[in-house]
Amino acid sequence: MQQRLARGEAAALGELYDRFASLVHNLAHRVLEDEEAADRVTREVFGYAWENPDAYDPKQGTLRSWIATLTHRQAVHRLREAEARAAAQPTAAQTTAAQTTDRTQEDIEERIREASVAARADYIVTSMPAPLRAALELAYFDRRDYRQAAAELGVTEDEARRRLRLGLQLLSTANVPPPDAAPPPGYGRAL
Repeated sequence: MQQRLARGEAAALGELYDRFASLVHNLAHRVLEDEEAADRVTREVFGYAWENPDAYDPKQGTLRSWIATLTHRQAVHRLREAEARAAAQPTAAQTTAAQTTDRTQEDIEERIREASVAARADYIVTSMPAPLRAALELAYFDRRDYRQAAAELGVTEDEARRRLRLGLQLLSTANVPPPDAAPPPGYGRAL
C-alpha cells in the first residue's frame, strides 16, 4: 500500500480510505464531538497519507496504528485550537479570564485523556482475535452470561469464561498509559 501511494496510485488511496475511513472519523468524532470537525480531520489525515506516504514506517507498527495515531494527533490539535479560540473570546458571564483559561485547559486535557482511552479501547477490541471479540460482544451488547455465550459460540463453558476473561484483561489495558509516552519517530509529525 505504501509503495503504491508513493507511486501516486489513486486506487491505493481509495483502498486506504475504504479500510480506515470509519476508524479515522470515529476517533476524530470521539475527540472533537463535532461531525463537521471530524469530517475535516478525516480529509486532513488522508490528505497527509497521500502527500507523505514515506512518513509511514512499517518497522514502527501497523498501517492501522499509524493512521490512528495521525488521527488522534490531528484531532487533539484541532480541539486545542478550537478551545483556544473560545477562551480568547470571553463572554460577560465569565468572571476572570485566568479562571476560565485554567478551567478550559483542564477540560480540554480531560477530554483528550478520555478520548485517548476510548480510542485505545476501540483499537484493542478491533485488533483482538475474533473468538475473544465475539465472546465480549455477546456479553456486553447482547447481555449474555458465560453459559449463554458458550451455547451461542458452540464452545464449552470453561472456554467461554476463558475468552471473556482474556478479552476483559486486554480491554483493561486501555486505561493504562503506554509505557513510553513519547511516540515513535515519524508518528508525531504535524499534518
